[in-house]
Amino acid sequence: MRILALAILAIGAASAAAPAQAQTYDPRYPVCLHVYGRITYYECAYTSLPQCNMSASGRSAQCVINPYFAHAQGPSAYRNKRYRNVY
Repeated sequence: MRILALAILAIGAASAAAPAQAQTYDPRYPVCLHVYGRITYYECAYTSLPQCNMSASGRSAQCVINPYFAHAQGPSAYRNKRYRNVY
């Protein structure tokens, strides 16, 4: 009986815990502001590094490139292929 009560208590405590934030970076913006302090967080709402640097000026913050930017392009496929002359 005691084990059942402890199991119910453990399940209740686990389900009552606050959900964790799933994604730190917003994939809609290419640049994020990493703010340091008592609460450290990322603010991804910038379209360029100069725009982010203006917000970071005078604060305990750093601008970083968003690794999950949705419109980011990798290296082009043609660089990996050899060219052939068709003359």
